[in-house]
Amino acid sequence: MTGGVAPSTLAPGRIAVRRSSPGSWQPWLWIAPAIAVLLAIFGYSIVALFGESLTFQGDWVGLENFGLIFSDPLFTTGLLHNGLLLLAVPVLAAFATFFAVLLFETKRGLGFYRAVVFMPYVLAVPVVAVVFGQLLQRNGPINEALRSAGLSAIALDWLGDPNVALWTMAGVIMWKEVGFGVVLILARMLTVSTEMYEAAKLDGAGFWRTHWSITLPEIRPILGFYVVTEAITMVSWVFNYVYVLTNGQGGPGNATVVSELYIYRNAFQYQQPELAAAAAVILFLGTMLFVIVFVRMQRRSLRVSS
Repeated sequence: MTGGVAPSTLAPGRIAVRRSSPGSWQPWLWIAPAIAVLLAIFGYSIVALFGESLTFQGDWVGLENFGLIFSDPLFTTGLLHNGLLLLAVPVLAAFATFFAVLLFETKRGLGFYRAVVFMPYVLAVPVVAVVFGQLLQRNGPINEALRSAGLSAIALDWLGDPNVALWTMAGVIMWKEVGFGVVLILARMLTVSTEMYEAAKLDGAGFWRTHWSITLPEIRPILGFYVVTEAITMVSWVFNYVYVLTNGQGGPGNATVVSELYIYRNAFQYQQPELAAAAAVILFLGTMLFVIVFVRMQRRSLRVSS
C-alpha cells in the first residue's frame, strides 16, 4: 500500500509541532501601542525619578539624599501625619458600609439618595477644600451655629489649633470619599441573591444578624479594594486638601504637613529636586506596598472562593 504515513505510525520520540493560530497573538498586537505609550511615559519617569534620587547636580551620591531627608524632622513629621491619616481608613470603611446597608434597606427613593451620597465624591478637591476652609473658620458658619445652639464648648478653632487641624482635614477627606465606598458596596449588595435574605428572615434572623452573616462575607472583596484605595489616598493623594486649606503652608506650624507637601516644597520652592526625588521614591514605594497587599488579598479570596 502506498501513500503518506498515518499519524499513528510516527516514531514515539517525534513530537508534532502545533502552529499558533493568528488569534493568539492578535490581541497583543492591538494593545502594543498603548503598552508602548505607558512604558515611554510612566516607565521612563520612574527610572528617571530613581536616577535623580541617587545623584546631586549630576554627580553620583548613592543613598546620601535618602539619609538627608530622613534626618530632616519635617520629612519624618510628614510621614507621621500620613500614618495618622491612615487611622481614618477603618472609620471610613465602617461609615461606607453602614450607609450602604441603610440605602439597601431603603424601599423608596434609592436612586435619589444614592446620588446625594455620591455627589461629594465627584466634586473637585479644591472646591471642597475652599468651601470647608470657609465653613471651619473660628467665626465661620459651623461655629456660629454651634454657639447659637449652646454648644460653645465644641466650637473649636478647627483649622487653627495644631491639635485639631489634622483630624479636621481627615474629616473633610472622609466626607468626600465616603460616597465612593457607598456606591461600590451597594452595587455589590444589589447583586446578592434575594433568596439568601428571604431565607434569613424565615429563620428569624434580625437586621444585624442578617447583614453580619450574609452581607459582610459577600462584600468582603469589594471592601478590601475600597480600604486599599483609601489607604493610597491618605498616603499619596492629600496634597490638594493640605495646600488649599492651609494656603500651602501645612499649618498651623507643621501640624498638617504631609510627605507630598514636603516633596512640593523641595522641588519648587527650595530648588532641591534631588531631595524631592528621594522623598518621592519613598512615597512611591509606600504606595506600591499597598498595591501588593491588595493583589495578595485578591489572590487569597479567589483561592478561598474556588
